[in-house]
Amino acid sequence: MTGAWLRGLLSRRALRVWGTSGGVALTTAFLALLLAFIATGRANMTARAAASVPVDWQVLLGPQASAAAAEQAIRAATPVKTLLPVGYADVAALSAVTGPAGQTTTQTTGAGKVLGLPPGYAAAFPAELRALVGATQGVLLSQQTAANLHAGVGDRVTVTRHGAPPVAVTVAGVVDLPAADSLFQAVGAPKGLAPQAPPDNVLLLPRAQFDVLFAPQRAARPDTVRTQLHVRLATTLPADPGRAFALVGRLANNVEARLAGSAVVGNTLGATLDGAREGALYAQALFLFLGLPGALLAAALTVTVAEASGTQRAGEAALLRVRGAPEGLILRLGAAEALVVAGLGLLAGLGVAALLAPSLAGTPLTLTSLLWPALAGLLLALGAVLLPTLGAVRSSTVAAQRQAVRRRGIPLWQRLYVDALLLILAGVVFWRSAAGGYQLVLAPEGVTQASIQIEAFIAPLALWLGGTLLAVRLLGALLRRNVLGQLLRPVSGRLSGIVAAALERQGGVLSRGAALVALAVAFALSTSIFNATYNDQARVDAILTNGADVTVTGTAAGPAGPQLAALTALPGVSAAQPLIHRYAYVGADLQDIYGIDAAHFTDVSHLSNTYFKELSAPAALAKLSARPDALFVSQETVNDYNLSLGDAVRLRLLNARTHQYAVVSFTFVGVVREFPTAPKDSFLVANAAYLAQQTGNAVAEVALLKVSGSPGQVVDGARRLTAKLPGVQVTDLGSARARVSSGLTAVNLAGLSRIELSFAAALLAGATGLVLALGLTERRRTFTVLGALGATSRQLGAFLNGEALVVVGLGGAFGLVIGLGVAQTLIKLLQGVFDPPPEGLLMPWVYLGVLLISAVVSTGAAVAVARRASGQRVTEVLRAS
Repeated sequence: MTGAWLRGLLSRRALRVWGTSGGVALTTAFLALLLAFIATGRANMTARAAASVPVDWQVLLGPQASAAAAEQAIRAATPVKTLLPVGYADVAALSAVTGPAGQTTTQTTGAGKVLGLPPGYAAAFPAELRALVGATQGVLLSQQTAANLHAGVGDRVTVTRHGAPPVAVTVAGVVDLPAADSLFQAVGAPKGLAPQAPPDNVLLLPRAQFDVLFAPQRAARPDTVRTQLHVRLATTLPADPGRAFALVGRLANNVEARLAGSAVVGNTLGATLDGAREGALYAQALFLFLGLPGALLAAALTVTVAEASGTQRAGEAALLRVRGAPEGLILRLGAAEALVVAGLGLLAGLGVAALLAPSLAGTPLTLTSLLWPALAGLLLALGAVLLPTLGAVRSSTVAAQRQAVRRRGIPLWQRLYVDALLLILAGVVFWRSAAGGYQLVLAPEGVTQASIQIEAFIAPLALWLGGTLLAVRLLGALLRRNVLGQLLRPVSGRLSGIVAAALERQGGVLSRGAALVALAVAFALSTSIFNATYNDQARVDAILTNGADVTVTGTAAGPAGPQLAALTALPGVSAAQPLIHRYAYVGADLQDIYGIDAAHFTDVSHLSNTYFKELSAPAALAKLSARPDALFVSQETVNDYNLSLGDAVRLRLLNARTHQYAVVSFTFVGVVREFPTAPKDSFLVANAAYLAQQTGNAVAEVALLKVSGSPGQVVDGARRLTAKLPGVQVTDLGSARARVSSGLTAVNLAGLSRIELSFAAALLAGATGLVLALGLTERRRTFTVLGALGATSRQLGAFLNGEALVVVGLGGAFGLVIGLGVAQTLIKLLQGVFDPPPEGLLMPWVYLGVLLISAVVSTGAAVAVARRASGQRVTEVLRAS
């Protein structure tokens, strides 16, 4: 009998079976792809975090510790790729006598650091040093120290040692220290202590020379000379950043235990993985929030499809009981239907997920991403099919089962005002979390970590649910005859009152259908807006770091400006602009100063309005163009020097003719918060032409390129053109995005976006079309009888169009408001992720147009199906129902 029952279902109730199976398939596929994407995201964040660390461990040896014994202990605890000893010495001052004969000046710095680097250090840890001028080995000055001393290659620098007479060395090169925060970290500092700032003055010596020069100081002041072992681990890390963090921490503890307190491990890799772990938790919460509503919506669609045939199931159960079937048999038949639905849904859902996972999630499905969705799909099928069957079987009488319409009281959630409580909760959580949902802080190890409020996601979730429940409440009020009749008049004409009365009796069914449409529209709208805003802002974030699509960064000795014409001629380059980057003294403070062509800078770069205080970006550029000596100053400098708009600002800039710092006067016209390629603290922005005129040097150190073709091709061409220039770097947005301090913005949401947007379109089509079609099909008996009584096609259309207006029109309108609110809430909570924060929502109009077309087509198809069904013979319909 079970086989015959199933064959009958597939032939006579195909829409019910395939509709429910389709909902199970959507839910299963969505969950499987979401879990696969989360796993890929965690693995990528771990790999990116490990690759970004310049030195994994900095092991500080105690005064009596043996470097050889420490190395042996480290290699015994974990596989090691590279291990090199580095000397650290504190010095009282550095000084230099520079300038042309007869015009020499003596410059002296404050306290500084001298490092002793072993042979091969720059090759082993390339992220620590970047050559600017001269040699990459020998005596090297840091870039800021060279500027402070006015020293260059060939100059003599005197080192004032502690407990020993001064000694002079000859400079062989000037280098940048990109990872100075971690290189000079306070190894062994208590957790939670604020990180120490890197020294302003740094001198690098070969290790052998360092040992000779600082042997007297080590003997006199052993507290000022230390040795660190810089370690690159060869350990294979787990894909999950939390597990990787725990493993690296255990290995560091093992090393310290082996050395019995004679050494302390500066675990930079662990601190970075800790930040990645926090970021991964936040990303996982974000991905789940963005994805789970889709899965819940698919599940709700499945349940709605099953419930839409509730009257049909009740009739079937009543007929079986009339013919003597026991309750157990009816439940077994329901279980058989549930298993068929589950089998078809799981087969289709997991099959689709397995096919799409490599391209959308970037990885094949794992056992975990198969088992949990399969279990969820099975439970969904059993719940969607068995629960209505059980309800039909347990009804008190057959007559009660045959009753199609029941008056119900006010639902419990409406009496308890759950919708209002959820909206209040959303408002409270949003108010508390908006200022700090995701912020970046500097750890003692000198690496950035995320300060996270996971509970911030309660706000958009509560808004999504509370807004939908409020929509159902309002829809119930609109379904009152006097209100609904006015709304239906444009589509139902003179029959609006009769149609309103008919729809009012189906208020519960229509409210559930409209709520599902509202959820679908809200999910599709909020997801698409968030993904579009996220991807656009991630690009803006990368441009702030890199400056343009491709940036060629030169030095004073090897500027990129002279190559600008050749760079512009590269295939794929649509525009190019020079950028002057030099250093200026504001009082005793050395700051970066940037010179731009205000009229054309935005041809290659992006300026956000948030970069400037109380000015839009176009207004700021107009102020810069209005007067040659205009100067934008960072807020920190304004506070330090108590500046007011219009004040004269006298900076000391290096003059190319005299090779001396000379005073140049500027006019303070505004505050700049951030600027492409600029540091985060103090910097200045001026007109390039004025800088060139006042310093006698018109050559730009940096070239910014806008690319219309392949960035990789332009990068390769730029590197070939600048291969002979010392210290030149060529970077694109991809490399800049990998360097962005927030691990979350470095995550590529393209795969998740494709998953969500594809499923959102399918779910919206299902919610608008399938649910409406099922509801209309359930009421085809009414429509057919009306047709038999002489109702014209136009009059029947009034009923059909009225129901479509309530379910799709009103549900979609409520969903539009909810979706915009959820998207705005998400973007506001995540503004700390981006630098700068988004200025507003970015609307993906093409995708929204596709959604609209999908909803219109599915709604039209549902109405057409109902029209065709109402044309059947009365006897066939009555017998079938």
